[in-house]
Amino acid sequence: MSLGEDPHSRSQRFRRSIRSASLRKERFSHSSRSLLDIESLSDSDIHSLLKEAGRFKISPRKSPLVRRHVALLFYEASTRTRCSFELAAKSLGASTTLVSATASSIEKGESLVDTGATLAAMGAECIVIRHPSSGAPHVLARHLTIPIVNAGDGMHEHPSQALLDCYTILQHRRTLDGLRLLLVGDIFHSRVARSNALLLTRLRAQVTFCGPPALLPDIAETIAPGVRITRDFDAALPGADVIMMLRVQKERLSGLQLSVDDYIRDY
Repeated sequence: MSLGEDPHSRSQRFRRSIRSASLRKERFSHSSRSLLDIESLSDSDIHSLLKEAGRFKISPRKSPLVRRHVALLFYEASTRTRCSFELAAKSLGASTTLVSATASSIEKGESLVDTGATLAAMGAECIVIRHPSSGAPHVLARHLTIPIVNAGDGMHEHPSQALLDCYTILQHRRTLDGLRLLLVGDIFHSRVARSNALLLTRLRAQVTFCGPPALLPDIAETIAPGVRITRDFDAALPGADVIMMLRVQKERLSGLQLSVDDYIRDY
């Protein structure tokens, strides 16, 4: 964001980020084997994925992905997400190949589609992708026939993280129906907040965003039905059943009309 960007421009940019996925021409569901976003999942898909995760925890099958090959295509630096996918794939018996933007032909200008096609031709049977541009996993899914898993695309979504958060909550609560969830911090840049709001409201939870106007524009209420906004963290805290604290992204705060010290103190 440029220095001194006015609130209207911020709202317009936020609106575009919300609608970025609508540029795709088709919808992908669990039946197509790709996991691209929460919006494309049916209620049946969501419940099926959560139930399957529960089965694996109770009685994990032995190496269901043995002799399968998973490519991790990461255009952004990552530790937790990349390692989580790599360890999960290997735990299920698959082999993994890591491709990063700084140590591959991507650095020479190879396109996203060409990179994906190359990986598929070399035997990758699934691609897990993280990309700084919203909609990148959808582009890849339209051009390839193998499953694509979105590990975070721009300011759009992070569906696997939302599903994991939902599963974790259900380990401690019997239902999400009526549960009051408070998501705190930099909502503007957070694909995790967006995916969580889309998923948890689908399951009838009450979602409230909390943050300063510079990082939580009023238009954020339109992300999902029933989403609310508050600026006062201390006042919202007693009424919450579950609280999600988003990390302070200092790299994104430069140029904002916002005191970093005040933000860290208040949120």
